[in-house]
Amino acid sequence: MSTKVLAEQRSPRQHLSSQRWRKPLGWIGLVVVVTSAPAWILGLGSSRENGPKKTYTVARGDLWVTVTEKGVLESADNTEIKCQVRGASTVIWAIESGSYVTPGDELVRLETLAIEEAISERTKYSHWSRSAAERSAADVARAELATSEYLEGRYRTELMTLEKNLTLAQSDQLTAQNILAHSETMARRGYVSDLDVQEGTHWRTRAALNVDLTKKRIEVLERYTKAMELETLKGNLNEARARHAANVERAKMDEARRVLAVEELGYCVIKAERTGLVIYPSLAAWKKAPEIEEGATVHRDQILLIMPDLSKMQVEIGIHESIIDRIRPGLAARITLPDKTLDGEVTSVAAVTNPAGWWTGNAVKYDTVIKLPPVPGLRPGMSAEVEVIVQRHENVLIIPVGVVLQTVQGDFCWIKTAAGVNQRRPLQLGDTNDEFIVVNVGLEEGDEVLLDPLATVAEAQRLALMPSHRAGSGAAANQEADHVD
Repeated sequence: MSTKVLAEQRSPRQHLSSQRWRKPLGWIGLVVVVTSAPAWILGLGSSRENGPKKTYTVARGDLWVTVTEKGVLESADNTEIKCQVRGASTVIWAIESGSYVTPGDELVRLETLAIEEAISERTKYSHWSRSAAERSAADVARAELATSEYLEGRYRTELMTLEKNLTLAQSDQLTAQNILAHSETMARRGYVSDLDVQEGTHWRTRAALNVDLTKKRIEVLERYTKAMELETLKGNLNEARARHAANVERAKMDEARRVLAVEELGYCVIKAERTGLVIYPSLAAWKKAPEIEEGATVHRDQILLIMPDLSKMQVEIGIHESIIDRIRPGLAARITLPDKTLDGEVTSVAAVTNPAGWWTGNAVKYDTVIKLPPVPGLRPGMSAEVEVIVQRHENVLIIPVGVVLQTVQGDFCWIKTAAGVNQRRPLQLGDTNDEFIVVNVGLEEGDEVLLDPLATVAEAQRLALMPSHRAGSGAAANQEADHVD
């Protein structure tokens, strides 16, 4: 009996597994299964050896290798609406996800009690710091006037007083000298006593000392007192200026905090800035409840809502690590939606995998983005089945996967000759899509190959049961098979 299968096979729902024909693990599993029941297999083979065998006529055709994964639609260009209130805030109302809004529509309302209290506190501190700044400004002005007041006032007055005292002292000194000279003249003539001369000498000495003392006071005033007083006044001025600068900065900071609190009060009511669809951010796989709901706590810069651009839609899927090397940007893809099928293109493949967990079945997958054409009616969150076309083989020899027997000696199939004899053929195989496989060497177009040789051919059963240490005799077995009639 001969059964023909269409040469062009397109299996959009089959996962890529071309590497399974090369995996030793598959051979080990096959040997274990076969070894556990050799008598049953041999009995089955003997019962079917002489019966009719189904065959497949080798032909050329097209073979598509695809990988299929599920995902959801999302926009490639999203306008993110973030929380601008510092710290933690409580959501008291949020618009329903999927709503269509216009500019000015309310989207989210946050609790305002804490911010209103902060505004009151900041206002009080702002007034206090501003009054301190005004007071320190007056201190600076007084400190600046104190220097001029000293140089033009107290210093001048004190210097003029000392100069007046010096003039009087010099006048007294001159008078004392004249009196002493008169007393000495009169004493020589016998008109006054020596006591009067001594008294005149005493007054002359006292007047001279008073002159020297006044001169020293003037010198100290000009050389030391003036300099010390100017340094003191300069220090007081610098201190007043520094204190005033600190008060001014404190006033600015308190005022800025008050203004910021007032601005944040306005941020507690978030409104739409443009027309469009609003949706909640994607929920993490390990979370059970949405992050944006009444009573939820949100933080600054947290994304509260998203306004997607519906003209730029895409699907993000996860590709298993075993086949990620065959996925690259530019590959064609077919996206099946609930109501339509679209053609897309792979635009990006992640270089690093996401952490695996129970929410991914502990499978390691790489995020892959498929771009969709701008079609009306696409909305974020729609389920999609994506079939990425990894490879297209055109006009190649293909056979069903069930025709091939994988052994430690290589891959074989059995063809039905014109004499009705089953002849073993070694194969060099190519790509596969789990239903059909490409034959590079070993068969020609028109050959009839046996389907499921392990169930009908005793030689296939013996090769399947052959231990791996006899694999070295594979070349001799192949030579023998080439001479079977």
